[in-house]
Amino acid sequence: MAKHGKRIRAAREAFAGKDEMTVEEAIALVKGNATAKFDETVEIAMCLGVDPRHADQMVRGVVTLPNGTGKTVRVAVFARGPKADEAKAAGADIVGAEDLMETIQGGKIEFDRCIATPDMMPIVGRLGKILGPRNLMPNPKVGTVTMDVKAAVEAAKGGEVQFKAEKAGVVHAGVGKVSFDAAALVENVRAFVDAVNKAKPSGAKGTYMKKVSVSSTMGPGVTVDVASATGN
Repeated sequence: MAKHGKRIRAAREAFAGKDEMTVEEAIALVKGNATAKFDETVEIAMCLGVDPRHADQMVRGVVTLPNGTGKTVRVAVFARGPKADEAKAAGADIVGAEDLMETIQGGKIEFDRCIATPDMMPIVGRLGKILGPRNLMPNPKVGTVTMDVKAAVEAAKGGEVQFKAEKAGVVHAGVGKVSFDAAALVENVRAFVDAVNKAKPSGAKGTYMKKVSVSSTMGPGVTVDVASATGN
């Protein structure tokens, strides 16, 4: 524990007094202080001026990061017949219908993304209380309820990231690994921020992007200058 404490203290000292950095400076700081024994995820958190309890202030969307996430995404698809075959051929990890519903109801959720063809939604709808809180419920707004299951599976496997504002108006996501080249991480951060910016809801009032910060899985966070994050 003492060694772990020393590592954390050292990281906090390195971050002390650092605020409103450019994206490039923030990424360099995060990468330089990610000392865990595994390839940490670089995470972004955005505090938005919205109250997602109101429908006209909900922020959600999807973005394909230009340099991927570095994460292996497990994909489940609800489909039958030719569409099930299409999903398997595209690389889906789990494909099913009622059998998949029963597996999920039994508490076995071995996937990170869930896709469904429209005709399967009556079945998937029964899983709302299980998949909804985990942000796994298929939704046509983010392309996970679709007849083009091949494209959806390939997108999920290829670096597509979904985002949704939580109760406090915070959006967060992984935007790569610390092993990524710094320039690739900067590009991913700006692509994510741009997508959230474009998803600004009609009901948002005042300052939309209040705060942007980045961190590694085990490291402290550092705030990023919003103008730098948006590329302005």
